[in-house]
Amino acid sequence: MTDPISLPTIELLMWIASRPRSYAETIEAWRSTCPRLSVWEDALADGLVAVENGRSPRVLHVTLTARGEAALGDAASSG
Repeated sequence: MTDPISLPTIELLMWIASRPRSYAETIEAWRSTCPRLSVWEDALADGLVAVENGRSPRVLHVTLTARGEAALGDAASSG
């Protein structure tokens, strides 16, 4: 059994899923230096989000992985 995903992580996944997000925008909004609030870092380490090249080589985008989409779907169906 996997650990339940925290509410802040679900909020991050919903935020990313709502519209295309750049890496810079995501880091500005979600990066934290607080070790108790590492939502972005945890989601990345857990394979829920991915950073990919955008249309321009200098622009990185953040997307949900299949695992992130499934987690978001699970949260929606149980909430």
